[in-house]
Amino acid sequence: MIKGNQPTLHRLLKKLPWRDVPLLDKTRATAHGRDEIRRMKTATTAKIPFPYAVQVLQIVRRRRIVTTGKVSLERVYAVTSLTGHQADAAELARRVREHWGIENKIHYVRDVTYAEDASHVRTGTAPRAMAALRNLAIGTLRLTNRPSIAAGLRYHARDTTRPLTALGIT
Repeated sequence: MIKGNQPTLHRLLKKLPWRDVPLLDKTRATAHGRDEIRRMKTATTAKIPFPYAVQVLQIVRRRRIVTTGKVSLERVYAVTSLTGHQADAAELARRVREHWGIENKIHYVRDVTYAEDASHVRTGTAPRAMAALRNLAIGTLRLTNRPSIAAGLRYHARDTTRPLTALGIT
């Protein structure tokens, strides 16, 4: 996924003539109180300054909150090294959804629960070490079947021996 942390590439992908590209995949799902329609277009390009880029994707998500009727529209861009023969539109759509599953299970938890983006740890290998420790904690809490990571953190914070017991150290 190309996000705001790559503004030049994001602007370049946004400026592509997407109106001329045919719609290749459309899915609809209703879950978690939302009705969501995803439309995907792909184009082969050699003009993208990104290593090994073969195809670019535009995904448009239209979400409607069932209870309020509020509608939101989001355009997301991505780059892949897979050719159209290696992965058709349905396969690319599946991979994008799989990527968001990882994003929601790991990165979102690290960003929101651990406030990782606000961390002042920025030098040397310390950021990587902290990310590894957060991933260890998240993985451990998932293995102990806690209802949520935040609830698991609160539970383990109340007794310093609980994290060691969860890891099988004591």
